[in-house]
Order: sequence, then C-alpha cells, then structure tokens
Amino acid sequence: MSNMKEIKGHIQSVKDTQKITNAMYLISSNKMRKIKKELDKTKPYFEEVALSIRRIFKTVKNVESDYFYPAGDSYTIEGTYGYLVITADKGLAGAYNQNVIKEATKLMTKKHDKLLFVVGEYGRRYFNSKNIPIEKTFLYTAQNPTLSRARQISNLLLDLYDNKKLSKIYIVFTDYESGMEAKVKVMRLLPFNRSDFNLSKAEKESEKNSTRNFVWPTGEIEFYPNAREALDNMISSYVTGIIYGALVDSFCSEQNARMNAMDSANRNAEELIDKLTIEYNHTRQAAITQEITEISAGARAKKKKRDKALGRSRS
Repeated sequence: MSNMKEIKGHIQSVKDTQKITNAMYLISSNKMRKIKKELDKTKPYFEEVALSIRRIFKTVKNVESDYFYPAGDSYTIEGTYGYLVITADKGLAGAYNQNVIKEATKLMTKKHDKLLFVVGEYGRRYFNSKNIPIEKTFLYTAQNPTLSRARQISNLLLDLYDNKKLSKIYIVFTDYESGMEAKVKVMRLLPFNRSDFNLSKAEKESEKNSTRNFVWPTGEIEFYPNAREALDNMISSYVTGIIYGALVDSFCSEQNARMNAMDSANRNAEELIDKLTIEYNHTRQAAITQEITEISAGARAKKKKRDKALGRSRS
C-alpha cells in the first residue's frame, strides 16, 4: 500500500508541474502576440524613413556621410568594433540563449579592439563568468522591448560612433522568421552600404503592384540645410528602428522557444503520467490479488480447523 501511495503522489506531482508548464506556454503565447502587434504599429514609420534615405541616394548621386561606406570603395575599417548581443533574462527556452552566445563568442575571437554591449541577464552572467569585460548592460530590455529602450541603446551606440570610439557596430540576435524557424543572425549596424537601400526583386515587384506605389518626383528636390545633414538626421531614427526590430525579433524567438520547450515538457509529462498510471494499476491489482489470496488461504485454514474439530467430536 505504501508503494501505491508513493506512485499516486508522484502522479500528482507531475500533474502540478504540468499546470505550471501549461501556464508558461499560455503566457509566452500572449506576450508574443502582444509585442508583434506593437511592432506592426511602428513598422510603417521606419519603412518610410528607409524610403526617404533611398530617395536621397536616388536624387543626389554624390552625397557623403560618415554613416556610410564611401561610394564605390571597398576597404577594411580599422579601429574598435562594437558588438550588441541580445539574449534573454532567463532560461527555460531551449537552446535560444546558447545559440546567440555561441555565435557572439565566435565573432569576437577576431583580433581587434572590441566593446561588448549586452541585452539580457543571461548574457551578462555568461560573459561575467568568462571574465569577458562588458562595456554596458541593458537591464530588463530583453523582457520588455520598447521604442524607448531601443532609442536608449541607439543613442549610446551612435554617440560612441560619432566620437570615433567605435568604427563598426554589429548586432547579434535571433531572427524570428514567421515563426517557422528562428536563426541567430549577425547584422552590421554601422556603417551602412548604399546597396543596403536598394530594392530587392521581391520589393520591386511588391512596389510595382502596390496601390501605394511611390512616384519619384521628376523635378529638382532641395534638402534643407543640405542632403548630407538631412541624411544624417534620418540615421538616428533608422538605427533605432533596426534595434527595436532586433529586440522584438529576439523576444518573439525567445517566447517561441519557450513555448516549444513547455510543449515538449507537457508531452513528456503526459507520457510519464500514462506510465505511472499503468504502474499504479498493476500495483493495485497485485495488492488486491494478494488480499484475495490471503483471505482464501485464511478461509481454507479455518475450514480445515473446523472440520478437524468436528471429526474429533464425532469420535
């Protein structure tokens, strides 16, 4: 009976754990749905900023900017590189954090001066445990990606870039590709290439068939105070948009990874409950069989004793 009690307690314990994993699955699903709505609200603005930058390059052929590679040149930029690594604030998300850290560690093995910027408590603890110096940690940004937090990161990185303390900046994050597959992505944030603002074939086709198709002006366009300053002023908003998109992509990937982990835990719990239930039934049946056997043996012994007593009385 004590064995049956232990099995029953084990089953209840698994069911209690299953309630937690189910709740975590629903919470992650709700968080992901909410942040995707927020991204959809702001995405058109940053698309318009990109369109405006594209418009400048289309109308002013020789515009220069510190935020872009010089036109037609390809060379290696020396100096200090900045790495913005986006992780989560906690685990229970499969290999999500490990994949980002693995890619960032591999990228940072290159021999050059570097400054590390970390989003997420998980990444901060990892790099501290490896004695890798962190220039700046952005607390709570991983679990609450907002435009305000993205702007905070953008302002810091742009300030270091403008003051020549960083010559190139990379973002390491997890790209959420329509929920089908999340992959770690390394993106060069600064400087940009002019080709970054060329339309892809898919975008050209989409723009061609769109009712909002932009008609490029045929007359001369004037930029105030000049094209370079107009371009540089747009970069702050554009960089903020990229960082915000990376934060949201990473957050969605984290929640999706956690949902998959919790779903796997739920399935494993169901399998374990089934096995324990079968074991409980077998143990219960064995206990019942043993009780019946003991009762039968007792009845037979009592009958023999009674028959023996009757035989003596007759004699």
